[in-house]
Amino acid sequence: MKIYRYKHENKTFWGILKEETLFPLEGSVFGQFKIKKKGVPISEVTLLPPAKPSKIVAIGANYKNHVREMGRELPKEPLIFLKPPSAVVGPSDIIVYPRMTKRVDYEGELALILKKKAFLLGDENDVAEYILGYTCFNDVTARDLQRKDVQFTRGKSFDTFAAVGPCIATDVDPSQLKLKTFINGKLRQSSSTKNLIFPIPFLVKFISRIMTLEPGDIITTGTPAGVGPMFPGDRVDVQIEGIGTLSNTVMKIKKK
Repeated sequence: MKIYRYKHENKTFWGILKEETLFPLEGSVFGQFKIKKKGVPISEVTLLPPAKPSKIVAIGANYKNHVREMGRELPKEPLIFLKPPSAVVGPSDIIVYPRMTKRVDYEGELALILKKKAFLLGDENDVAEYILGYTCFNDVTARDLQRKDVQFTRGKSFDTFAAVGPCIATDVDPSQLKLKTFINGKLRQSSSTKNLIFPIPFLVKFISRIMTLEPGDIITTGTPAGVGPMFPGDRVDVQIEGIGTLSNTVMKIKKK
């Protein structure tokens, strides 16, 4: 099942895609819901970010080949950082190239959306019960500022630096999904989630022992090797099998 969040006739809906038609949901996507019988062609709606998180918990250095390209040692435990919900944009939205930076990088990633509150999960807990589904994510980064600051907050937090979508896929196996990132149609990243250093069940439990995870929160799982710069005018596509393609264009806002 693929769940979309979208706008149609100035109203916002959650819906299920069947062929090329979106059928709106009645009830809560995080609980019980019914699928309405009358749908609308997906071509007639505006797709929105498929989540409204209270926070985005991101994982760094979680692919061996990416760790090697950074010249670092493999982490002994997950490296986590936060991105603000104000950074979220959806499919086809613009990624703004900030005036403060001189290098903006793409980082294609698999992300998961929380279904229910999770805190202090034990080894015996089934993590699948806490996950609504999976989506594509671009952890946009002002690389020069990240290196200058050492810590990640400024370089990861600009508005539009958390591109997510196009949907939430509920029936994929997150342990072996192919992930590719393209810049202007040229392949830049290609890997599989089977290469994750810390698998998703471990990550969810680890994070839940630090902070309470709320329904709708996003956890990103790290990016593989091949990260690099984007420039104004570029189109970046993050493609994950079984989910779809997240497409965004980079733009620099003109001074007023």
